[in-house]
Amino acid sequence: MLVGAVQLNSTEDVERNLEVADRLTRAAVARGAELVLLPEKWSVLGHGEVMLERAEPLDGRCIAWARAVARELGIELIAGSIVERLQGESRAANTSVHIGPDGELRAVYRKLHMFDVQVDGVRYAESDHERAGEEIVLSALADGTRVGMSICYDVRFPELYRALVAAGAQILSIPSAFTLATTRDHWELLLRARAIENQCFVLAANQIGEHARGMRSGGRSMLVDPWGVVLACAPDRECAIVGELDLQRLGDVRRQLPSLAHRRPEVYARPVVVADQATARAALGSPADVAG
Repeated sequence: MLVGAVQLNSTEDVERNLEVADRLTRAAVARGAELVLLPEKWSVLGHGEVMLERAEPLDGRCIAWARAVARELGIELIAGSIVERLQGESRAANTSVHIGPDGELRAVYRKLHMFDVQVDGVRYAESDHERAGEEIVLSALADGTRVGMSICYDVRFPELYRALVAAGAQILSIPSAFTLATTRDHWELLLRARAIENQCFVLAANQIGEHARGMRSGGRSMLVDPWGVVLACAPDRECAIVGELDLQRLGDVRRQLPSLAHRRPEVYARPVVVADQATARAALGSPADVAG
C-alpha cells in the first residue's frame, strides 16, 4: 500500500488552506497514495482566539470537503485535525477524522493531551481555547488494517501508543504542528521511538513555516517503518510525500524481535518497589545471613 503525508503552511486563511490541502492531496493520489494524512489544524492555524472563532462542527465545510475528495478519489483520508466547534461549549476540540473511500466517517478522535508549554520564549496554552478528549481511538481501513489515532503533543506520551498497539494497531497516525525548535531537536527521535517500541508504521504529517506572528512549525513530515527506518521525509516546503507501507515487513519485525509478546503487563500493574539498603539486603537472603 502506498501512503501519503501532506505538509502544509496553514494560516488563519481558511479558504487558502482548503485550496492547498486539496491540491496536495490530489498530488499524493496522483503518485499512487491510497491513504493520505493531513497535518494538525490544517483548516486553520494561528492564534487561539482566531482559531476558536473559525472553528467548525463536523458537518462544516472542511470535513464536507474531506468527505467529498475521499469519495471522489476513492482513498482513505485522515483529515489531520480541525478545530471542532462543540455545541453548547465555550471551548473547541482538536479533532482528527478518518474518512473511508466511500466518503463516510470511520472514526473521530479528539486530542487527549493539551499543549500548555513555553518553547523558545513563546507560550502555548491550548487548554485556554480547547478541551481534551477522553477516548483512545483505534480505526480500521477498508482492508482491515488497523490505525491508531493521535495528534501532535500526544507523541510524548508512550502509554497512549502502547494501549493502541495492545488493541491491534499496525499504523500510528500522528498529524502535527510541531514547533520549529521541537521539530529540530525531538521530532524524528520521538517518531522513530514510537515506531520501534510499538513495532508499527508511523505516518506523521507536520506543518511547516510561520502561521501567525511568533508561531512556526518545522516540517520534516515522515513515514517510519516498524524497525525505525525513515522511509520518506519531506523537504522544507509545502508538499506531499509518498512511501510504501508493507504489512509483511511489519509481520517480519514482530516475529524476528517479538518484544510485544514479551511484555509483562501483570508485573507492570504491581506497586513499584522503592528500594533502600534494607530491601537490597533482603534480596540476598535473611537478615541473619548478611549481618555483619
